[in-house]
Formats: sequence, structure tokens, C-alpha cells
Amino acid sequence: MDKLKNKITTKSIILCAIFAALSAVGAFIRVPLPIIPFTLQFPIVALAGILLGSRYGMMSQLVYVLIGLAGFPVFTKGGGPSYVFEPTFGYLIGFIFAAYAIGKYLEKNNKYNIWNILIACIIGIAVDYIIGVGYMYAILAFYLKTDVTIWGACWSGAIIFLPKDLILCFVTSLISTKLVPALKKSNLI
Repeated sequence: MDKLKNKITTKSIILCAIFAALSAVGAFIRVPLPIIPFTLQFPIVALAGILLGSRYGMMSQLVYVLIGLAGFPVFTKGGGPSYVFEPTFGYLIGFIFAAYAIGKYLEKNNKYNIWNILIACIIGIAVDYIIGVGYMYAILAFYLKTDVTIWGACWSGAIIFLPKDLILCFVTSLISTKLVPALKKSNLI
């Protein structure tokens, strides 16, 4: 990973492209649950930060968002520049910073055990929630002129998803503890 952090290589460009594509695929893989269905986007964002580090994890998500804004239908409701007016667009912006935060935390600690990865994922989900909920509130209150409250935005944009996202963070941590050593051994990261 140290080689990947310091210079742009063909391998780093390919890995960024792969994770951008995986983020697009993750938007359409929905697991239907009775109360809160979910997509696999955040685990992919977390894996981008874990496996690619802060710089390239962030770049992979930036590429994903830019491809969607360019008009390719890679977001859950399509794509195009008008997507910035969707209340959920803030979560996509949050993915960029979440991948960075996850990678940065792990780079500083340099221990890829389950607890460090879990803490990094929780930091990442918190970053995504802060940006996503703030953006959602702004769009709903100021652009769509609804009577949403800050508490209502926090409830519907974060609190009800928290149990599911904490479980996803734990599962991602478990997977990563096996994936990181295997990918390092095969020199893929």
C-alpha cells in the first residue's frame, strides 16, 4: 500500500476505476428488509478507503460521482447534473470524504485488525451522515421548501439507518481482515 500512496501508477488508476465501477454496481444491489432496505454502496466505499488508502479511495468515489453527474445512470435514481437537487445527493458527496477518512485513519494507525477497521468504518459512516443529512436538510428546506426540521432530517437520514449501518460496518471489518492480507500477499494492493 505504501507504493500506491505516493505515486500514480497504472495499477492505482485501474484500482480507482474498479472501485468507481463497484460503487455504481453497489447502488443497484438492494437487500430488501421489512423496514429499511439497503444497498451495498457503503461497504464498497469503506473497502475503497481500506484497500486503496485515503487518496485513492477518495479518488475512486470522486470518479464515481463525476461519472454520474456527467449523465451516466450510475446513481440509484439515474444520473446527470440535475441530480445535485436530489435530497440524497449529499450522501454521494459524503462517500468521497468517507473513503478518505477511513483510509486516513488506517494509514495513521497502520494496523489492519478488526477493531481498527471497525473504528475507521464508523468514522466513515459518521462523515457520510454529517454531509448527507446536512445536504438533505438544505435541499428539503430551501430548495423544495418543505417543512422539514433538523431533527426530522436527522431521524429520516441517519438515526433509522444507524443499526443497519453499524452491522454493515462490522461485516465489512470482518471481510477486510481476511481480504487485506490476501491482497497484500498477491501484490494486488
